[in-house]
Amino acid sequence: MPDIELTFSRSEYADRLSKTRIAIQAAGLDALIVVDPSNMAWLTGYDGWSFYVHQGVVVTLDDEPLWWGRRMDAAGAARIVYMRESQILGYHDDYVQSTERHPMQDLAAELHSRGMARHNIGVEMDNYYFSAAAWETLKRTLPNAKFSDATALVNWQRVIKSAAEIALMHKAATLVELMHAKIREQFRPGLRKNDLVAEIYASAIRGTEDFGGDYPAIVPLLPTGKDAAAAHLT
Repeated sequence: MPDIELTFSRSEYADRLSKTRIAIQAAGLDALIVVDPSNMAWLTGYDGWSFYVHQGVVVTLDDEPLWWGRRMDAAGAARIVYMRESQILGYHDDYVQSTERHPMQDLAAELHSRGMARHNIGVEMDNYYFSAAAWETLKRTLPNAKFSDATALVNWQRVIKSAAEIALMHKAATLVELMHAKIREQFRPGLRKNDLVAEIYASAIRGTEDFGGDYPAIVPLLPTGKDAAAAHLT
């Protein structure tokens, strides 16, 4: 695959893959199915707003990771992951919200074709993005594979940050400082909350002269009055 603009260097991704493989082997596994979007991004660079459909990254011990997801999202994966194109797999739209088939049937067929039908496979079972239907379908369609709960296996590899990650975190901190400065500048009694949130978003997304910003991982929470005693109200 021709060089593309990656969030981190290829050597950074290689280090992450190496750490994950060591953990996979230590857990007695042959492969790992990663469904957490953050872990997918950490391992491959994929960061698409596609987690509302089934998708994942399969890590083995002897090849580049496999990115697997909806076919329309495979084109996006090809733009931002470091793996060669043959490692990007997309399933047809007739799997999406179907009552007759499940995307995990497609993933199981892909794993079977790669000689993994009898592998010991780890799965992030306690994760928002891995449903009960996905679990049951995976077990049914790969009956000779042995599955184990590998929740947080990748997360533990992410605990110690690299120099490149710390540098990116410093940029994120700069954006947060800009947002807080805007709050101090704009906040006053009688100000509509939506107007303040608009200013917060503008600061976050505009960024600085040196680098652009981004949307935050969660919406601004601005509880006031009695609402301030209630958590997580937008």
